[in-house]
Amino acid sequence: MQLIIKILIILLFTSSAFSENKEKFLMLKNEKVNVRYGPSFDYPIKYIYKKIYLPIKVIDKKENFRRIIDHKKNSGWIHISQLKQSKSFITVSHKIIFKKPTKFSKPLAKIETGRLLLVKKM
Repeated sequence: MQLIIKILIILLFTSSAFSENKEKFLMLKNEKVNVRYGPSFDYPIKYIYKKIYLPIKVIDKKENFRRIIDHKKNSGWIHISQLKQSKSFITVSHKIIFKKPTKFSKPLAKIETGRLLLVKKM
C-alpha cells in the first residue's frame, strides 16, 4: 500500500515538472492588424498595429482568436489569420554584431535598442 502511494506521489510531481507552459511567440502577418477587446469580430477594435513582422507573445487561446501581449505590455485579441510563426525579435539593449565569434573579428553592424530584426537563415 505504501509503495503505491509513493509511486503516485512521484508520478504527480514528475508530470507537473514536464507540463511547464512554454512561451509561444508569433509575429504579425500584415501591415494593418486589428486588436480587439474580446475574442470575436463582434467586439470593438481596441487599437491597430501598423507594423508587419512585429513579434508578440500569445498568452491565451479561444477558438480562432489569440490573446497577445507585445513588448510594451499592450494586450488584446487577434484573429489567428493575422499571425504567423515568429522569425523576428526586438533588441532590448545596444549590441554589436560580429562576423565570427573571435576577438579579432570585424564588426558587421551596430544595433540600437528597440530595433525590429528579422532572422533570414538559421
